[in-house]
Amino acid sequence: MTTHRERIQACLNGEKTDRTPIALWRHFPVDDQNPETLAASTLHFQETYDFDIVKVTPASSFAVKGWGVEDKWMDDTEGSRRYTKRVITEPADWEKLSVLEPSSPHLSGQLACLRLIRQNLSPETPLIQTIFNPLSQAKNLAGNDLLLKHLREHPEAVLKGLDTIAKTTAKFIEAATEIGIDGIFYAVQHAQSDILTLDEYKNFGLPFDQMVLEPTQNLWCNMLHLHGKEVYFSLLRLMNFQIVNWHDRETYPSLAEAQSLFRGALCGGLRQGSLVFEDQATVKEEAADAIKQTRGQRFILGTGCVVPVTASHGNLVAARGSVEL
Repeated sequence: MTTHRERIQACLNGEKTDRTPIALWRHFPVDDQNPETLAASTLHFQETYDFDIVKVTPASSFAVKGWGVEDKWMDDTEGSRRYTKRVITEPADWEKLSVLEPSSPHLSGQLACLRLIRQNLSPETPLIQTIFNPLSQAKNLAGNDLLLKHLREHPEAVLKGLDTIAKTTAKFIEAATEIGIDGIFYAVQHAQSDILTLDEYKNFGLPFDQMVLEPTQNLWCNMLHLHGKEVYFSLLRLMNFQIVNWHDRETYPSLAEAQSLFRGALCGGLRQGSLVFEDQATVKEEAADAIKQTRGQRFILGTGCVVPVTASHGNLVAARGSVEL
């Protein structure tokens, strides 16, 4: 019997698999405020649906609470929390950030969560940790509008802040690697043409991405998530990822187009909204169409982002069952 690890590795190698791999993930609001309950919820989700990759999805604030931000669960359907206190108000504040060690409370809490999951998850099931890239973390520290204002009017200050964030994140990834993760899920939120120009992203995003990604070079299951619409898919040529995930049903490129643009594996095919609002037949139709677009090669069935917390159990079962046909 093929294991999850064997199936994903065969997929990444472009080999024929016994079935199409599938990976879905979600937030666990409230539970994500404690390492033990987040670990338990993540493991329960995997025990229920038996996906081929387990992606650990903490609240984004785990990475930045050490700098003083605060957030609150406010019933967001994606399960994410809203920031109620920012710590960057003036340009000089970027230069006041200090590098956080993996032993700091919130980062060490997430490492504890990873240890619990790794200890209780089959070693044959790939485990990946969510990492928000430095620009995404900067947005959470300042708010997106202020980040963009500072970035354009006070670039040197923002660059110093991004450097601090990147060094902190690289240290965290090194510590997570020691626990036995198989890769990271790298969330990039600003590589969109309606937010930054490509040159701006190459100046303020890419150098720090490359710094953060250095400790992932020996991991075999790294997934890039390009969030949003009109994404800069060409950035894949400048970063080393085995898998890419984006909102393929809502923005360029389609799955079929992407296969000619990227030599690794694609992850997507299902709309978030379909898992919430549509019936099981529609979910199965989307899955079948995605597999057809990719000819079932170098493809992992998933959504363009997180599964909303309002998605029905029946639709998740339908998605899982669609790869068994």
